Amino acid sequence: MPSPLRAPLTLVTGPLRSELPDAEIAEGLVAGEDWAMTEAWFRFAPIVIGLAERVLRSKPDAEDLAQEVFAKLLDQAKTLRTPASLRSFVYSMAVRKLRSQLRYRRVRAWLSFGNPEAFIDARHTTLDVESRDLLRKVHQLLERLTPRDRLVFVLRRVEAMTVEEIAAALDISESTAKRSLAHANRRLSRWIEADPLLAQALDGKLGGSPG
Repeated sequence: MPSPLRAPLTLVTGPLRSELPDAEIAEGLVAGEDWAMTEAWFRFAPIVIGLAERVLRSKPDAEDLAQEVFAKLLDQAKTLRTPASLRSFVYSMAVRKLRSQLRYRRVRAWLSFGNPEAFIDARHTTLDVESRDLLRKVHQLLERLTPRDRLVFVLRRVEAMTVEEIAAALDISESTAKRSLAHANRRLSRWIEADPLLAQALDGKLGGSPG
């Protein structure tokens, strides 16, 4: 679909383009100001694309999802009650869109394993053949989880979000988030233990309390 943004679709890794507070950008979005959408894109797109790429394991899919999230932001900015919470608002929309995308993929059953290293951000890691094979196995296991369990696991173990943040992003209770994480950990641990090579490579890396 045509891009709703005037800003170029690129992952910006440098400093913020301005020192405007989030609340001021949010107020500009509510007023329909073009500059506010551009500032929101450059400030938050790296976060959305990075998260989506780790979950979907495809940069093109991650960029498409980011476009959809920011198009939705244009429509829903007026529903933001606290302008200063713009970052959380964008993050929540991205997580909910990812949840829908995972459900769609699960129904369509066309999950692939073409880019396994995205889970650990291999841009700064050299992977040998054995490591790539192990990562493929990890992704195969992750894809056996339900969409919610997989998202909760990635948000907690990869994005280092708190249970409270995960609950808010997914619009679920904290107790539900904890149960989902515990369920994901139990299932992954059981599956990993069934593969001696994988168990040895990942020894202790999936542990930890749900909190």
